[in-house]
Amino acid sequence: MHVARLSLTDYRNYRTAELALEPGATVLVGRNGQGKTNLVESIGYLATLGSHRVSGDQALIRAGADAAIIRAVLSHEGRELLIELQLNRQGANRAQLNRAPAKTRELPRYAHSVLFAPEDLAIVRGEPSVRRRLLDELLVQQSPRLSGVMADYDRVLRQRNSLLKSARARGLAAAQLTTLDIWDERLVALGTELIDRRLALIADLAEPLAAAYRSIVDDDHAPELRAVLSIDGADPDDGDTTGGDAAGAGTDAAASAGDTATRFTEALRTLRRKELERGVTLAGPHRDDVLLLLNGLPAKGYASHGESWSFALALRLASAELLRRDSTTGDPVLVLDDVFAELDRLRRERLAAAIGGFEQVLVTAAVLEDVPAPLAARVVHIEAGRIVDAPVPSPAVPEASDV
Repeated sequence: MHVARLSLTDYRNYRTAELALEPGATVLVGRNGQGKTNLVESIGYLATLGSHRVSGDQALIRAGADAAIIRAVLSHEGRELLIELQLNRQGANRAQLNRAPAKTRELPRYAHSVLFAPEDLAIVRGEPSVRRRLLDELLVQQSPRLSGVMADYDRVLRQRNSLLKSARARGLAAAQLTTLDIWDERLVALGTELIDRRLALIADLAEPLAAAYRSIVDDDHAPELRAVLSIDGADPDDGDTTGGDAAGAGTDAAASAGDTATRFTEALRTLRRKELERGVTLAGPHRDDVLLLLNGLPAKGYASHGESWSFALALRLASAELLRRDSTTGDPVLVLDDVFAELDRLRRERLAAAIGGFEQVLVTAAVLEDVPAPLAARVVHIEAGRIVDAPVPSPAVPEASDV
């Protein structure tokens, strides 16, 4: 799959933008702050329903506008699909597929992309929430239905936390909270599916991660992913990743759903008094982590800057390989946002060789000379929210007053 045409209206610093794209590599060049990352961010949003830079949608809407619109024509084996998404400042976002109304959560079924950016260093060095998000975004692209499961889990979690906080304020004991059992059942049912799907994904990432890391650094540092589960006693959000049994990438990808549910239920029972004291749910996929290891040591704290950068990049490339393997629409669009400036010449060349087989690669750079020659055949210049020196889309992306 590749993006054949992209159109933006009131998105970030673009009042309007029209860009024709082709298979192969395209480099978007411009000084910092001109808007090149905004273009690739919009493609990533269609695939993940989120930005890699901000947590909410408001920053994506141009100042003074009520809504932003992203339109993309996706092409696969001669067939085209028009995807449209309207991000509203007020009210729910709206989506269309070939002009027919669609649910926004269905978009990742059709738009697949993997984006690597400097912010991804936080995958290795940042908080557990960053690593949870990495897994969940990939899961949604593999199975869009899971976005609904995640939304339902978050809703139940908020309700349960509200009940715990209310009980703490009223001084209620655990035995007086019979309604909590109802929320526990729903939390376990939804959370078990998420935990098991994450464990399976970690196992699936093991081989492509090792291959991607070797391709970048030309060495085998034995990169490894190991799940750290709060239902087994760990509390990553409080800095504890030592509790319980961690399910490693080399183990059986998940205990059976029944086993996970049993452990989850038991964890909630054991933690109930502590949860009442703190007014928060202490076990579940919202408090899990993934331990990243190099040569058997935690990458966070032991890996150098270069090793951390290579690990994060290898994780993204491994994600792209999984999507390529499982997708019925071909390769995901691979986006490298300001990556080559951080690499030495040898790693630039090795990365260019590693990604050369993807159907479409989009690269952003402040300086064109940072990009290896094999990737720089097509160049688009970006200046102050305007696309210059780029082909004019023909035919243009169909216009519409709204989505």
